[in-house]
Amino acid sequence: MSESGAGSDVVSMRTSAKKVDGGYVLNGTKMWITNGPDADVVVVYAKTRPDAGSKGITAFIVDTKTEGFSCARKLDKMGMRGSNTGELVFESVFVPDEHVLGAVDGGVRVLMEGLDLERLVLSAGPLGLMQASLDVALPFTHQRKQFGSPIAHNQFVQGKLADMYTKLQAARAYTYATAKTVDEEGSIRTQDCAGAILYAAERATGCALDCIQLLGGMGYVEEMPASRILRDAKLYEIGAGTSEIRRMVIGRAFNKEYAHLGA
Repeated sequence: MSESGAGSDVVSMRTSAKKVDGGYVLNGTKMWITNGPDADVVVVYAKTRPDAGSKGITAFIVDTKTEGFSCARKLDKMGMRGSNTGELVFESVFVPDEHVLGAVDGGVRVLMEGLDLERLVLSAGPLGLMQASLDVALPFTHQRKQFGSPIAHNQFVQGKLADMYTKLQAARAYTYATAKTVDEEGSIRTQDCAGAILYAAERATGCALDCIQLLGGMGYVEEMPASRILRDAKLYEIGAGTSEIRRMVIGRAFNKEYAHLGA
């Protein structure tokens, strides 16, 4: 979906799909594609009717072995380095008609139907990072002694640990409750899927910073995992929609739900 000049503004994408006999020919470049350099198959969104806005985008299933496909580069990220992210190039890539995903010109609907669940699934990542922050900070603060006693006996340190713990439990409860509703009732509430990742992502970055602070100088060196946790956590405030976009999504969901009151 994403391109160098089109992230949250999906309609501004420039990748095109021209109809030919038996299929489509794709041309364009996609950016920030998670696991793109390693994928055997990718789902690509391209404009089939450039002048039709959101009603002129189609989703395609593309085999990465197809002639004309290439990965231009693997991006050098500050975090999440275990998951390759790259720039994908499509140069006259032929895609047969049977590889259209959903309806022609219905790509935005395909995209939006998956976004809510994507946000919910991704909210589990920050939960793990918050737990990792606690797993590092709790033993350290009970082993590290200053002025004759463990620093965990200091009220300011206890306060940070308590805040980290309650943030984790609140975020975990929100994510699990939303997932349970989806799983058992089949109900997908946009504001809760966006809310779960919004809350968890921002709390994870905060917990990682608190972990570094609790470790003092040791939190600032690479031999401890705290800095890696912070670098990994920050991605969740940016990827799959920024925190700002998530707030907007929640607000628009409310506007839609209560539109009848302003009629």
